[in-house]
Amino acid sequence: QVQLVESGGGLVQPGGSLRLSCTTSARDFSLYEVGWYRQSPGNERDMIASITMGGEAIYADSMKGRFTISRNIPKKTVSLQMNNLKPEDTAVYYCHLLRTKYWGQGTQVTVSS
Repeated sequence: QVQLVESGGGLVQPGGSLRLSCTTSARDFSLYEVGWYRQSPGNERDMIASITMGGEAIYADSMKGRFTISRNIPKKTVSLQMNNLKPEDTAVYYCHLLRTKYWGQGTQVTVSS
């Protein structure tokens, strides 16, 4: 059973930054494409970004500019740096091994003054 554990969420003021991390127990971590998603109440779960096996970062059009995805293969971690956060970024953020059934439990991000 593969586990994904997100961390780094919390309460931040508008304009602030957070760095989320996703650590996985998956063997051969570098062979997976890993994505970050988010879901706010009443909305669908949307992809923010993913990082491919080759290390290419892919962003949803609406997420370009303020979010940066990266990975640390030895630590089996994929991170999401979020800058200039806005209240509409408030959501539960999830990581996912693409094309598998494996999701993390989510971490809450709240942007509010």
